[in-house]
Amino acid sequence: MKLKKYVSTAGLTALLATSLLAGCSHPGESENSSKTVITLSGWGGNPVEKKLLEGVLDDFEKSHPNIDVKFNQISDQYMDVLKTRLIGGTAADVFYLDAFEAPGLIETGAIEPLDKYVTDDFDVDDFEKPMLDAFKDNGKIYGFPKDYSTLALFYNKKMFREAGIGGPPKTWEELERDAKKLTKGNKVYGLGVMPQIERLYYMAESEGGQVITNDRATFAEDRVSRALQPILDMHLKDKTAAQASEVGSGSGGEMFGQGRAAMVMEGNWNIPFMKDTFPQIEYGTAELPTVNGKKGTMSFTVGYAMNAESKHKKASWELIKYLTGKEGMKTWTSKGFALPTRKSVAEELGYDKDPLRGPLVKGAEYATVWQDGPMLPIVMNNFNNQFLSAYLGERPLKKALKDAQKQANKEIKVAE
Repeated sequence: MKLKKYVSTAGLTALLATSLLAGCSHPGESENSSKTVITLSGWGGNPVEKKLLEGVLDDFEKSHPNIDVKFNQISDQYMDVLKTRLIGGTAADVFYLDAFEAPGLIETGAIEPLDKYVTDDFDVDDFEKPMLDAFKDNGKIYGFPKDYSTLALFYNKKMFREAGIGGPPKTWEELERDAKKLTKGNKVYGLGVMPQIERLYYMAESEGGQVITNDRATFAEDRVSRALQPILDMHLKDKTAAQASEVGSGSGGEMFGQGRAAMVMEGNWNIPFMKDTFPQIEYGTAELPTVNGKKGTMSFTVGYAMNAESKHKKASWELIKYLTGKEGMKTWTSKGFALPTRKSVAEELGYDKDPLRGPLVKGAEYATVWQDGPMLPIVMNNFNNQFLSAYLGERPLKKALKDAQKQANKEIKVAE
């Protein structure tokens, strides 16, 4: 395997020691030889999500009495721990895989292609295409997406009424205009921004430029900087946009809930957050404003993948099939903490027509998935470091992107 290039030697030693101390068993190890025991690894969630997962796994075991599933929660440094266990041969049979990390892990050969397991009763066409494509490589499927979220525009209805604005902006030009009307000095900003490439990727490429080309950073080209300049202008010139830290908030959702931003671009996770933390705020959601006449948004998705070295691949597939099938996915997404990647399940749960979640679901078909090859992590780190300096007015955007691109490609060359 080529996994070693993704984990430092020091980190590898420490993580291996942690795994051994934790008594991690080999996938398939069973105290009851009459049943096949498989392990599922994932990260933790809130208590409701944990209960939902437990319910789905209980239902699976009832319908598959010869299979037991042991859930192994990796609470910290999920990908580092997972990669270390893959190297050491102690990784779970099935595991969560973020689309962002998928290309790099697929490249190592650590993930089992799933095409040969798919049967006619598993409707592949029912998945939202961008989310399914995120786990494909060279025509093969290496994972099936369990859930996702796009970004939508969250807007404060009371602030809009007070500013005489009839509804959410449909174009970027309308957003800039509305932001000016909604801004009240440094107390309330029209737009709350997260100046990070994972939120702005679709916008960076809105004029035809490419952030990455053939696994090389290419975001210093004029078309990319020109597409991103409006974000900086709203912050530095118009003073109508700010990031959460500038007003003492910990996130865009918190900035919105505290009334420090009239609009933010957030995902489905912000709906339960607002309900639990800021129930008094009257707000709505809408699809993100068009840029250059085109719809766009980001999508973040996680899938289930199979360990290529699993000793129980048939049972592992049965688990993946159930978890990403209509029944399992309906249960998992029934409380609205995540959106179902199957269109039929979204319709059955009514999310496509839901006043708050509807715009998020609509964005799925045209979303840019947060994934662009194995070198994206390197590109992200360098872009974000330099773009923030430009956003804060410390240096020109073109200069910042040029320096970031140079450093990113230097690191990519070393990583190859």
